[in-house]
Amino acid sequence: MSSPAFRPESAEHKGSAVIGKSVMIKGEIHSREDLTIDGEVEGVVELHDNRLTVGPNGKVQASVKAREIIVLGTILGNVDVTDKIDIRKDAKLVGDIRTARIVIEDGAYFKGSTDIVRPDAKPVPKTAPAAPSAPAATTSTAAAAGAAEIKR
Repeated sequence: MSSPAFRPESAEHKGSAVIGKSVMIKGEIHSREDLTIDGEVEGVVELHDNRLTVGPNGKVQASVKAREIIVLGTILGNVDVTDKIDIRKDAKLVGDIRTARIVIEDGAYFKGSTDIVRPDAKPVPKTAPAAPSAPAATTSTAAAAGAAEIKR
């Protein structure tokens, strides 16, 4: 008969932290693991590479940055999400959103602006000179050469 072995948390399996509904925090939260807020937070919340879940009792009055956000409660403040924000049916979000993807369920309340950003979009240089027009034969030859290059 063997007893269960203690296994330290590996880099692959990240933990999750919870702020309970009777907890109130004023200040800054910086986390390297997923976080669920079911209490009240006022200030700044940053989880750059992780998921933030605002539970049904959660009230966040803060600037928020995370990889992914699921809102079941209330967020009052601007939100910057690198991947996706999901605002569920009984949730409330008042503030501006910057994200790659967004889901707003029927019944959710949202007031603010959204800025949908594409993570793969490359900025176009503003001072790039216009390329001179090439003859049609040269352009089609270059296109054919490029097509041959792709087929390899």
